[in-house]
Amino acid sequence: MRRSRLRHGAALTLIMALAVSCASFKPRVQLPEMTVGQSGFAATVAAYTGTPLVAGNRVQILLNGDEIFPATLAAIRSAKKTINYLQYVFEDGPPAEQIARALAERCRAGVKVNVLLDAVGSLLMAPEHREVMTSAGCRVESYRPLTSFAIHRVNYRNHRRILVVDGRLGVTGGSGVSEKWGGSGRQEGYWRDTDVKVEGPIVEQLQAAFVDNWLETTGIALGGESYFPGARPAKDGVDALVVRSSPRQGATAMYSMFLLSMAAARRSIYITNPYFVPDKEMIDTLVAARGKGVRVIVLLPGQIDHNIVRQASRAELGRLLKAGIEVYEYQAALLHAKTMVVDGVWATIGSANLDRRSLALNQELNLVAYDRTIGRRLEEVFEQDLRHSKRLTYEAWHQRGLYGRFLEFLSIPVREQL
Repeated sequence: MRRSRLRHGAALTLIMALAVSCASFKPRVQLPEMTVGQSGFAATVAAYTGTPLVAGNRVQILLNGDEIFPATLAAIRSAKKTINYLQYVFEDGPPAEQIARALAERCRAGVKVNVLLDAVGSLLMAPEHREVMTSAGCRVESYRPLTSFAIHRVNYRNHRRILVVDGRLGVTGGSGVSEKWGGSGRQEGYWRDTDVKVEGPIVEQLQAAFVDNWLETTGIALGGESYFPGARPAKDGVDALVVRSSPRQGATAMYSMFLLSMAAARRSIYITNPYFVPDKEMIDTLVAARGKGVRVIVLLPGQIDHNIVRQASRAELGRLLKAGIEVYEYQAALLHAKTMVVDGVWATIGSANLDRRSLALNQELNLVAYDRTIGRRLEEVFEQDLRHSKRLTYEAWHQRGLYGRFLEFLSIPVREQL
């Protein structure tokens, strides 16, 4: 409990301190008239994100710790040549111990293992977990270590989650390594999340994101057949692409993907996101979609680990609710999944929140699947989550108490950093 309070207090202090800095970020104003079913839609998204849609992939949705941790451990234990692992949150507890020991075992078996942990996200990592890995021969590095000489860099974190095994199998999404991600996503005190396991040509795009971050951190360029074996497309596989964004490479890729996707909806937009602080352009886009008859549903946390973010989010909901956009708050656990499904065919799963911090400051990564089966599966998951949620009405939002409004007011100075 003491460690939890320390973490929350430190996080809030950090957010307030970071309010003095800013990132260059200019949203687009006019979006093209497209639908997700048009032949040029995927090419347009590829043009603005810098990654092409590739065919022939196998994609499996992973829900919560009950599915994510076993799949991650199985992937690690299957490695024959290389493992590249990037994680934002790596804390203490059984999941961290199991993953650290699994990576160490593969190192001792001769597998080349590279581990990159964000320096802020791994602040609560037990030192023995790093020691287990390094003593076995794994190379473990910290992304942008916190030093007095690099305090200006503390605002730009690596929020990506990437596991690539032998250049052939990948796992990504929004989960971290901590006990709070355990279970089914329906238990109080635990977190509800969604990851995805992929095989096929799309793994090269995941690998590309990792090796870029590894080069930035270590100065070492990874390559060759053991990292990029050239996977063959699977017959009748899923079309997919990886969207990555960062201030260093241009922060508009993720933002563009979301806006283009929302604007192209004709039937439905289902958004699940824990840190929802949309800017005016995104609100305008969602309201315009609703005006065209699109059913727009936003699923948010009923409880959250950073209350200031919750209040900043709720301050933006009035216009959405008034436009007829449905807003639900998840009650069964702490919602942390970051997914969106458009018209049941275009879906994204990843690390990006719908706030300025993710879309302009952090290194983020989302996988996009252009596939009816995946879209339908994520819609089913969304509908199941709604059964454990409470709908927020405009009347209830408008009548929120003075204390909530006061917290919303306090969030204004740091809203550009959330």
